[in-house]
Amino acid sequence: MKKYLVSLTYLVFLTTAAQDIDVFQQYYGRYSYTAIGNTLNPSENNIPPYFCETLSESSADLSLTSDQNIIAAYIYWAGSGFGDTEVTINGADISADATLTVDFDDPFRGLLTYFSCYKDITEFIQTSGSTNYTLSNLDISDVLASNPGYCANKTNFAGWSILVVYEDMTLPLNQVSIYHGLEIINRNEQEINIVIENLNVLDNDGAKMGFLAWEGDNALNVLESLVFNGNVLESLPLNPATNAFNGTNSFANSSASYNMDLDVYDIENYISIGDDSATIKLTTAADLIIINNIVTVLNSQLPDATVQVDDVMVACDNKDIQVNYTIFNVNATELLPANTPIAFYADGTLVALSQTESDILIGDNEPNTIIITLPDTIPDVFELSIVADDNGNGNGIIQETNESNNTTSTQVTMLLLPQVSDLPTLEACDVGFNTAVFDLTYNEQYLTIGTNQIEYYLTSNDAINQVNAIATPTNYQNTTDPQAIYIRVDNTDCYQITSFNLETINCPPWIPTGFSPNGDGTNDEFEITGLLTIFEDFELKIYNRYGTLIYEGGEKLGFWDGISNKGINNIGERLPVGTYYYVLHLNDPNFEKPLLGWVYVNY
Repeated sequence: MKKYLVSLTYLVFLTTAAQDIDVFQQYYGRYSYTAIGNTLNPSENNIPPYFCETLSESSADLSLTSDQNIIAAYIYWAGSGFGDTEVTINGADISADATLTVDFDDPFRGLLTYFSCYKDITEFIQTSGSTNYTLSNLDISDVLASNPGYCANKTNFAGWSILVVYEDMTLPLNQVSIYHGLEIINRNEQEINIVIENLNVLDNDGAKMGFLAWEGDNALNVLESLVFNGNVLESLPLNPATNAFNGTNSFANSSASYNMDLDVYDIENYISIGDDSATIKLTTAADLIIINNIVTVLNSQLPDATVQVDDVMVACDNKDIQVNYTIFNVNATELLPANTPIAFYADGTLVALSQTESDILIGDNEPNTIIITLPDTIPDVFELSIVADDNGNGNGIIQETNESNNTTSTQVTMLLLPQVSDLPTLEACDVGFNTAVFDLTYNEQYLTIGTNQIEYYLTSNDAINQVNAIATPTNYQNTTDPQAIYIRVDNTDCYQITSFNLETINCPPWIPTGFSPNGDGTNDEFEITGLLTIFEDFELKIYNRYGTLIYEGGEKLGFWDGISNKGINNIGERLPVGTYYYVLHLNDPNFEKPLLGWVYVNY
């Protein structure tokens, strides 16, 4: 990566409210900043001739060299009242990302409100580049007309500024920190202390601090000062120590920035190597001053370890997980050294440790993989957290530009096997030659189905590969006896295979109560269903009403056709109409007693 930009947003204003000055964005690299802007006041509003209107537009020039690349740009506009949130810059209409307000309770003119709007215009400035910028349509005329207190106490003002962070490869590695909000001092509250944090001072050489403030008057300089870490700042000839907020623009070397201060100071003698914060004090005894932003540029050579989860791979019914992750060193001004520790937590429990393998250069990264065996105490759904620069007890060993962005988390769901159980043998009546028709789904009552998909197969290999599934499991006829059936229970992520057997059983045959052996092709025989194909060893005996055995047959003879083959007389002859009695021996261990009954013969 050529540019080492990271924009770390700490606060975004979504509603209108006062806001203490606090860290907003920080950039690390060969960066610095500049600022342009202009007032819309025609003159200083505290000296004659007094005015009660603002200009319709004003302009300022942005001038960067060809080697200075724009990284970020933000516009601020401010004035008396509750806020004009839509303005125009070089013909382009823009709407505020946020609006802040502060109040001054004037003992003679009541409560007066002042506003500042903010907008990220990075892309617009990158496209437009170094040129003249004109802001228009910042209109507070209705506010001034409706509340005469602003003009009466000489706090009627409007203005704008564009802050630009740029890269210049001739610069040292710097930390550029932008702090913004809206705070006020006045005769009621004559002093405020602003603590700026998240600093990292490696070298104080060339350190500087700038700010944007509103409504300062050159003519009002009673006990007025800007103090940095206990040191009163001065930048002559524009900004004397006793009149820091006097309507000047250090970047344009202008003293005609009426009621608007856009200044920058050298602070290398007032900040020390290793400092991570600074205190800025503003004082006044007469003037009304509204501080809008503060910017520091400090030499800083530190890494910044961040981490990203690329993928978490889990296996069915397995406590091992594979975590693919990447350690970055983007928001940095120094390489991240090898052996930087990395800790892995599951729901807050330390489950693994690793470390970087090589030095990670500024803007570079190192992907890696780790296999973690989770303890049995970790639930099936948990939060996996990876913390860069963590030795496993919450402590790091590397000083970084930002110590609060080392952690990333993701939810992990383990893959659970569907629940299956041993299934009973499924039995059905033999319909012939040891085959039967089975409803295979009958055994699903013994499974926890839920949303699982159930499929039936003839072999375990087919079940594993999900090929040749039984198309109609509710009406399946076996091909062997017994026969194994394999069930695949699939919950999309995992599957289990279980099996059960099919077995045919000999059920009692159906015996008709009559037949008509007249040769018409219909019901010509005493046909007992399933007898020939199921009970191959059966014996059938027929008796007349006198108890005389007149027929005896078995599998080889087939069914009785009404002709006698036993008895003293009429062997081989067709028997007369009447009722006959049968004794059927199935010769099957499940049917020890013979089946007895009667059959009526009619022609």
